[in-house]
Amino acid sequence: MKTLLLLLLLALGLASTQAAPLPDTARTQPAFDVAAATQRYLDTLTPAQKARSDAYFEGGYWLALWQAVYAVGVAAVFLEAGLGRRVQWLVAGLPRRWLRTLAYLALYIVLAWALSLPLTIYQGFVREHQYGLATQGLGEWLREVLIELGLSVLGGSLLLLGVYAALRRTGRAGWLWATGIVVAGLVGAVALGPVLISPLFNSARPLPAGPVRDGILQLARANGVPATNVYLVDASRQSTRISANVSGLGSTIRVSLNDNLLRRCSPAEIQAVMGHELGHYVLHHIPKMLLAFAALIALGFWLMDWAFHALVARYGRRWGIGGGLADVAGLPLLAALLAVATLLATPLTNTIIRTQEQEADMFGLNAARQPAGFARVALKLSEYRKIDPAPWEEILFFDHPSGRTRVRSAMQWQAWEAPLP
Repeated sequence: MKTLLLLLLLALGLASTQAAPLPDTARTQPAFDVAAATQRYLDTLTPAQKARSDAYFEGGYWLALWQAVYAVGVAAVFLEAGLGRRVQWLVAGLPRRWLRTLAYLALYIVLAWALSLPLTIYQGFVREHQYGLATQGLGEWLREVLIELGLSVLGGSLLLLGVYAALRRTGRAGWLWATGIVVAGLVGAVALGPVLISPLFNSARPLPAGPVRDGILQLARANGVPATNVYLVDASRQSTRISANVSGLGSTIRVSLNDNLLRRCSPAEIQAVMGHELGHYVLHHIPKMLLAFAALIALGFWLMDWAFHALVARYGRRWGIGGGLADVAGLPLLAALLAVATLLATPLTNTIIRTQEQEADMFGLNAARQPAGFARVALKLSEYRKIDPAPWEEILFFDHPSGRTRVRSAMQWQAWEAPLP
């Protein structure tokens, strides 16, 4: 009986506590207005800054179209104007079939690069300087472009040689084997990028000891990232853009930030950025991305196989393509089909990447707990990303969340973290 009475009194006490009126200060405390806070950040950009950012980013929509049109034009030079036949004639005297194929592939890559050079110069040099995003002179820029060409000739020729060898041996199932070879090459490029490719363009050295480095390593350890060092990349040689990344696979994975980020951002902003980048590692985004793009590559090859055979059945004699997909003379047609397929797949590929970026954004906010720093970085990125696009525009053309989306995410996180009334 005493026990029941005690339980009754405890229950009454609990009910009394739960029903107690809130203090007037708690009742009148205003809620955090996410939309208003977001707009306050966006309003710190001047109309001129917004107009410049919009013009740069929207110009990229047209460039994507012109890249596809240009690729079709290059294919026409090889197939309709006969450049492909001349290249085949040049390599015809080589003693072995694989040597003739390899030589054709290397010459095709060089000639297609030369035909595309005017667009490359405009997009990569002239336009970047027009918008104040580039820091290189023409000579240094061309040196790096030639290095990229050398890598394309060496790596691309060998990769395509394997693809054509598979196509000759597997017939109409060749698209599936080609997918496997291309994905293997992509995995190799991702794994070797930080240690073999990136050093050809930039030097990376350990970030000097100090509060910034210690804060990043502490953030990494707190989230299970086995980082013992952070690398500083001299990206200011090429650009004014702020950036950081997690790159590589397995033993080659490294966490890097560029010197623009270190120079232009506060410690809170750097923490926000690095929390995002560590999120890519913790959430296994690199292997997930490779799997997603492997599926897209397979679908693309399957569709290209169908389109290739349909076009060759009608124009193959005129273009000098007689051996189906396994005929190296059909490479210009395959390149044109790939360019068109890439353009059409842009909304899908952008959505895949943007979804991972949004996941990393939320991870970074939870890990670094710097919503204001994250919002300010989103504004800095508006130098080359449209800050406030229409919803359909963000879905179609953005491979990262827009500035408005990111600032709003930061403010929403801040609202969730605010003390409850």
